[in-house]
Amino acid sequence: MSRSFAHRLNGLPAPATIEMARRARALKAEGRPVISLALGEPDFATPPAVVEAAHQAALAGQTKYPPVDGTPALKAAIARKFARENGLDYTPEQIMVSNGGKQVIFNAFMATLNAGDEVVVPTPYWVSYPLIARMFGATPVFAPCREEDGFRLRADVLAQALTPRTRWVVLNFPNNPTGAICPAEDLAALAKVLRDYPDVWILSDEIYEHLVFDGARSASIAAVAPDLKDRTITLNGVSKAYAMTGWRVGFAGGPADLLTAMRGVQGNATSGVCSIAQAAAAAALDGPPDLVQTMVATYSRRRTNVVQALRAVPGLTCAMPEGAFYAYPGVAACLGRTTAAGRLLETDHDFAAALLDEEFVATVPGSAFGQSPYLRLSCATSDEVLAEACQRIARFVDGLT
Repeated sequence: MSRSFAHRLNGLPAPATIEMARRARALKAEGRPVISLALGEPDFATPPAVVEAAHQAALAGQTKYPPVDGTPALKAAIARKFARENGLDYTPEQIMVSNGGKQVIFNAFMATLNAGDEVVVPTPYWVSYPLIARMFGATPVFAPCREEDGFRLRADVLAQALTPRTRWVVLNFPNNPTGAICPAEDLAALAKVLRDYPDVWILSDEIYEHLVFDGARSASIAAVAPDLKDRTITLNGVSKAYAMTGWRVGFAGGPADLLTAMRGVQGNATSGVCSIAQAAAAAALDGPPDLVQTMVATYSRRRTNVVQALRAVPGLTCAMPEGAFYAYPGVAACLGRTTAAGRLLETDHDFAAALLDEEFVATVPGSAFGQSPYLRLSCATSDEVLAEACQRIARFVDGLT
């Protein structure tokens, strides 16, 4: 029997973060002492009060099919969150709940993109933006954010990337993988450019907004430039700030007509999000900020320790992230050299693969995020594990010839 599959899947790779985590699990199953820093997942437990809210919701019979775009209780909590933390007012018709933040992106792109459209994605980027765009026949156009600019998107770089075919501009600050923040004045400069392209949608992915350090503040472009709010999707969720990755609750605020189209997509794909998870998410958004503050302090300490350790390794550079929970060291000086096991390192992918095979530390190459030669390391694990990982990385680099 001859089998064929949709052409849209041709050349569509698995996200590199997931692939590196898979390789790490396989080595660990063989008994290897693997340290995996590949996935961006908090190592904290979901707050007990949030778990209890889910328990009580189940006991109260909240176990039926939920509305496609979210329960009234969760949408009300999201509206309060947007008003309280972002200075944004959304009605229930302007809010949507999805199965994680990724489904928000999928819904939005499927509802708007046609073959030949372009999606501007600043680099480095979270791996799913260009992959989802390509699934719907669109072409990602990359706008480089340089290390010397703090990995921020400059207005002139955005202007160069925009064309009459641009349909979306993606903004992800605090950024995955770099931790860069785009302050309000930078967003205002980007908004000035975007006003010349009134048919372009804006996706502002703010999933890491609470994980910021050293007094830095994250901002929403829809609040900085209210005239762009009617074509902006503000994306967020409970996975990172509340340690709820497995609950799969993302949400968005945006123009009602676009959300209506996105609701149509979701209604024919997954329908609504687990009702019990929605009750938990509402409790998280309305709960005290203690857990978030504790996580921020912990991530800040880990970030500082990891960056200092990596900077002490000859051949590595590492910017100090302003947010999120990653480190993004540069490995340019290590390329063209040979590992202790005799492997030539020509790319950052070679570096990451050899580091995993020889020192059993799983990272993700910067090329997976559209910018080389770098590595992304998650700091969402214990201080002891991170210290051991940095020692192994230093040993690996020291063994290069």
